Amino acid sequence: MDVGHIVYDGQVLDAFEDRVLAHLQIVIVNKFRRGEEFVFSWRESSAAGDGRAAVWLSPSIGLRFRFSGSRAPEINPTWLAALYDAAGSGRGLYVVDEPEPDRDTVLPPRAGDPVSWANERQAPGRRRTARPPSP
Repeated sequence: MDVGHIVYDGQVLDAFEDRVLAHLQIVIVNKFRRGEEFVFSWRESSAAGDGRAAVWLSPSIGLRFRFSGSRAPEINPTWLAALYDAAGSGRGLYVVDEPEPDRDTVLPPRAGDPVSWANERQAPGRRRTARPPSP
């Protein structure tokens, strides 16, 4: 299991499995692209006391994602939808357990613009939509 880090304002926030980190990167970068600030919280490792931590993320402060593995993990659009939901809540972004991929999940970068990799196996019927909140 490859474990990477988020470095924010020169400080290492905590270690995250590369797969988790890749999904967090997508959500955080898209929120920053929209100029949004938000809370990010996580459960600290047992070595750090097994508590919880939170930080206010702002696009004006330096952010770095450091992956330990060289391969980009497969992205689960359904997990992204759950993370976007969390990021848009009053609690802020936090890591949720990865759900099973749902073929009906649609993640447009902007309202109405489908992301091709999320729609390749789109089946007719129920569609679940998640997107970054509109400004």
